[in-house]
Amino acid sequence: MADDRRLTLIVVPHGDLETRTLEIAYWKLKIGLTLAIVLLLGFGFVVATWFPIAAQASRVPGLERELVALEKEREQVAELADALAEVEAQYERVRQLLGADGAGREGEPILPSLRRDSSRAATPPDTAVPAADSVAAAVDLWPLGSAGFVTRAQSAGRVGHPGLDIAVPRDSGIRAAGSGVVREAGEDAIYGHYALIDHGGGLQSLYGHASRITVTSGERVRRAQIIGYTGSSGRSSGPHLHFEVRKDGIPVDPLLYVKQP
Repeated sequence: MADDRRLTLIVVPHGDLETRTLEIAYWKLKIGLTLAIVLLLGFGFVVATWFPIAAQASRVPGLERELVALEKEREQVAELADALAEVEAQYERVRQLLGADGAGREGEPILPSLRRDSSRAATPPDTAVPAADSVAAAVDLWPLGSAGFVTRAQSAGRVGHPGLDIAVPRDSGIRAAGSGVVREAGEDAIYGHYALIDHGGGLQSLYGHASRITVTSGERVRRAQIIGYTGSSGRSSGPHLHFEVRKDGIPVDPLLYVKQP
């Protein structure tokens, strides 16, 4: 059965205008209210979902700026990697040019123990070496006035390296690493101009590839005394100091005794 009920609205305007009567069927009113509720809910849903989207959209410019910054940082990292590779290549070239000793024959140490020859003056046998109160402290001074650049460390083995190669400018002063007596001073085919200082207690230090040595065999030297100047004599490919520490005639790591400044 159809619902014939109606809602009557009487509009009474001010003045002399005539009164109007509006009639709306209940079923139309229900449909209108339903549509209004649906539209209201739809609007609320749109508003509720729009705000998060708008918030995310507002971050886009910032994210784009961050992306640009990250891209620039990536390019900088790539440039730094290229620069590091170039530095490493330059280091290898410097190492080869400023102090890497030539390779010895297979089975022969790169810098063997000194061999006796006529060009070397030996210490007179009656020259006594004062006993060191502390052998470990008898050699404790870096043999140069500057840190230099260690191009090769001490290493053992059949084809090892008995000391440190320290690249420095030519004619840099060579300092005695400790007090003692010069046991040998002269020239060697491998070490070039060199000096060997006996510090007592079985401890000796050797300085090679000098441009000139300013001390003589048998001379007593003080700690830090200039005993010569760096060069590239002997088997050498560039100006540097070859520095050894020997204990009972056996090369040991100089960095156990001295510290690079």
